[in-house]
Amino acid sequence: MQHEYLTVTALNQYIKRKFERDPYLKRVYLTGEISNWRKRPGHQYFSVKDDQSVISAVMWKGQFAKVKFAPEEGMKVLITGRISTFPRSGQYQIYVEGMEPDGVGNLYVAYEQLKQKLYQEGLFAPEHKQPLPQYPQRIAVVTSQSGAVIRDIIDAVRKRDPKIQVVLFPAAVQGENAAGEIVAQIERVNQLGNFDTLIIGRGGGSIEDLWPFNEESVARAIYASQVPIISSVGHQTDNTIADLVADVRASTPTQAGVLASPVLSDVLAQLQTWQATLGTSMNHILQLQQQRLDQLRQTYVFQQPQRLYETYIQQRDQLTERLQQEMQRIVTEQQNRLALASSNLTANSPHNLIQQERRELNYQRQNLEQAMTAQLQQQQEQLRANVSALDHLSPLKIMSRGYSLVHNQQQQLIKSVQQVQPGEQVTIAFSDGNATADITKIQPAKGDHHANQ
Repeated sequence: MQHEYLTVTALNQYIKRKFERDPYLKRVYLTGEISNWRKRPGHQYFSVKDDQSVISAVMWKGQFAKVKFAPEEGMKVLITGRISTFPRSGQYQIYVEGMEPDGVGNLYVAYEQLKQKLYQEGLFAPEHKQPLPQYPQRIAVVTSQSGAVIRDIIDAVRKRDPKIQVVLFPAAVQGENAAGEIVAQIERVNQLGNFDTLIIGRGGGSIEDLWPFNEESVARAIYASQVPIISSVGHQTDNTIADLVADVRASTPTQAGVLASPVLSDVLAQLQTWQATLGTSMNHILQLQQQRLDQLRQTYVFQQPQRLYETYIQQRDQLTERLQQEMQRIVTEQQNRLALASSNLTANSPHNLIQQERRELNYQRQNLEQAMTAQLQQQQEQLRANVSALDHLSPLKIMSRGYSLVHNQQQQLIKSVQQVQPGEQVTIAFSDGNATADITKIQPAKGDHHANQ
């Protein structure tokens, strides 16, 4: 029997068609825990598991954008989707079309997550709340133009102070476009810059109806507003993110109008009270000042004004006398210093110094001349003594007594018979001349064994 073999691709495609044609797999309601969760910028790929099994899950970008809460690892969820396979790997998986937390509503989880996030960022901090102006002139209202909110606010403001102007900035308060319109109108009121207070709100409804006031964009627009904002969203039991971020929360639109505007009659009554209090205070101050003035008029300064200057006149005279004495002392001191300086200058005059140096120079010159004369005489005496001694030691003087000098032909002085040879010619120097002689015989002194013949 011959078999027909399928390719892997053909088999996977066959199995995929089986899954897609199965009516029970076209709409599957699945409960489990999120696993392998890592948020991606586009499509989401994760797993859903229970205690014993796990299945891969895919959620396309469009379906994930509709999820109001932030999925987390281990979170129990309720999933709606279909089962199919991925042909390339042959793995079956669930394609998620809707997802919400298991046990609580989708919007409630999103509300709690955003509430926690904004709280940690400080958007609910009391120190950021702006006080409402006591006497506003213009109030802006962001709400639906067809609802009862704007009428309730206008009625409440007119009853309290008809002079206050209420301006409506219409915006959708539910639906997909509501959050964007509310943000745009809040920013527009701030850009105009001529409003004292801003009221945002709408009537009651479900959490889905009130959801635009739980959007993060609306919360950040309220936080960034420079105009104080009163939030009046839903009924008294409803709490939205907008209520938490706003500067003041009103339970109803009517209360919002009351909080935003003072009662004109109360203001006038308060002004009259302040006026009376001011008049009483001024009269009291005037009485006190009058009493003080009367007391000052009774003092001796005003009774006898000249006595006010007597002390100063005496002090002036004393100071003048002290000044003159001090000036005289300074002049005398300076004159003494001048006289001392003149004396020192005279003593140290260049002319006197020159005369003194000249006398010193003459004295030193005389001493030098005397020393030179004495030294010259001493040297002359020494010279005569040396000449006399030299004369006594002169060979000529000795030769005049019968002595002579003998030189060989090389003009060398002959001191011993050993320096000559028989037949050698020598020169004999006498005191009165020279003579030449030939050596014929050498006779050494007795006792000399080295005699030459």
